[in-house]
Amino acid sequence: MAHFAQIENNLVTQVIVVNNEDILDDLGNESEATGIQFCTDLLGGTWIQTSYNSSFRKNYAYTGDTYDAVKDAFIPVKPHPSCVFNEDTCRWETPNPEPE
Repeated sequence: MAHFAQIENNLVTQVIVVNNEDILDDLGNESEATGIQFCTDLLGGTWIQTSYNSSFRKNYAYTGDTYDAVKDAFIPVKPHPSCVFNEDTCRWETPNPEPE
């Protein structure tokens, strides 16, 4: 199964699961471009693949997350105002000591 995130103004609005057979190109290889076209034909909008195990694009996309095209990464919602963004992992880290 492949996962694709719909993006509107860099915001993830939904994430769907697509059957592997629906992302195969003409040579039978898995293709993000084929998956994007499948999602676009089915639902319209702008789509990008996300990895459930975060093997690419830094983090799995969830509704409400942001997509940063320059970093080619999904950035989670900031969980607390005092959290600090880690540029390498594209994740929010809690300061020491953790806020109450």
